[in-house]
Amino acid sequence: MKIKFTVLIFILFGIRGVAQIPDFLGIPNPTPSVNKNPAPKSSSSVIVNSTVLPTEKPSFDVKSSRRENIHSQTEKMIAEDMRQMTKDEGIRIQKENYEKAEEKENAIYNFPSLSGKAGAKSYYEAFDKLSSLDNNNYSVGEANFIVENAYFDNKKSFAKFLSQTKETVKLLKRKMKELKFDTLSNSSKNLMLFKFLSEDMNIKGKSHKALKYDFEDYMGRKDWTKTFVHKLIEKGSGQCHSMPLYYLILAEELGAEAYMSYAPNHSYIRFMDEEEQWIDVELTNGMFTGSSLILESGYIKSEALQNKIYMNNLSKKELLSQFYTDLANGYIHKYGYDNFVFKTINKALELSPNNIFANMIRANYDISRFELAMKNLGINPRDKEELQNIRNYPKAVFLLNNANERQDKIENLGYEFMPEEAYESWLSNMKKEDNKQKSEEMAERMKIINAQKQKERAEALKKSPPVKKEEKPKTHAIPKEWL
Repeated sequence: MKIKFTVLIFILFGIRGVAQIPDFLGIPNPTPSVNKNPAPKSSSSVIVNSTVLPTEKPSFDVKSSRRENIHSQTEKMIAEDMRQMTKDEGIRIQKENYEKAEEKENAIYNFPSLSGKAGAKSYYEAFDKLSSLDNNNYSVGEANFIVENAYFDNKKSFAKFLSQTKETVKLLKRKMKELKFDTLSNSSKNLMLFKFLSEDMNIKGKSHKALKYDFEDYMGRKDWTKTFVHKLIEKGSGQCHSMPLYYLILAEELGAEAYMSYAPNHSYIRFMDEEEQWIDVELTNGMFTGSSLILESGYIKSEALQNKIYMNNLSKKELLSQFYTDLANGYIHKYGYDNFVFKTINKALELSPNNIFANMIRANYDISRFELAMKNLGINPRDKEELQNIRNYPKAVFLLNNANERQDKIENLGYEFMPEEAYESWLSNMKKEDNKQKSEEMAERMKIINAQKQKERAEALKKSPPVKKEEKPKTHAIPKEWL
């Protein structure tokens, strides 16, 4: 084989036109000698050292040479594959080590996922449903139903809720005609809503009772459903979260313009009367109030008013931010903290960066996450000397900075903590006789002004009656999964 391989090289060199014969192993380099009696030259042979070599191409095993080339190429491919396998294995081990380190770090710095808990899936579905709504044009009743139904594991019927709402509004329209209220006046519609929620009355031969304030567990610490509109409708009692929401749901169906507004630990309704004056509706006491009574709480700073976290009419987008906040709050009460809370609260803050309730939940989340990390690292965060050890853990420092920054933002927004006893005292002060009297005077004044405006509109219509237009009834698409 070696000889054949040598011959092949010789021929290849010959083809390339190399004149010198290489010194190949096994074939000595021929040295021609002078022959005094040279034989006559023949076209078929050449004399070298008295040896006759044929001038034709030598025969060699082409198939064997090809096999050797293939074998050589195969060995190269195997070697390359082995190198790649070694490289891939190194990458795999590196990735595996990274994932293990990441998993270990997640266990230290992050809340464990609660998504496997019974009913948690309903919250993820609720988040997706809220995300599908138009930020500036959606049904308040639908958004609130989505939030509350998540807590009930999606077992409530939206069709039933919508039917109840429509039936109530139908009765309110009849009552407006009975009382000779102007059905086109926004002020009259809001006055009707106020009377319905705060006064006993007969509607179509049925006795209706005013809503009552539920003083028992009004913060929903023991039973989160105490804050729900569902509970208010079923029990006839609620608190400062459910009452204003129910008002807005009915107002939307009635076609009345009204807004949600906040005060420390509190929410209430605002609307504009016929004289373009803002009226505050305090449903917890069944009274009309003014801004001065809200300010009397003593916990509203000028910064809070400048940043519009209190006493500001919420837009639909800002109200949707609060629905996301309520969704996160319900999840916390039912399960606790995990990444779902982080995702949901961040969505709320995206819609309304100054939402004070969303900022507070985010602050609580950040603090709780930092404390979890400290517990896992064996550091007491309330011991100043021990706390210095977090310098060895950059991620822990990052979490602490996040918590501090959120606290700073809340303070800069103008928030001041209001103790429960101060809140309860403030609500009680609203019931003072002089405040009740002012409320009655405001209601009477609105009634007189509305009647006057109604008369003026009626006279104007006689002079130039409007062209009748066909109005399409309001429709609400009910998702199949809710039926």
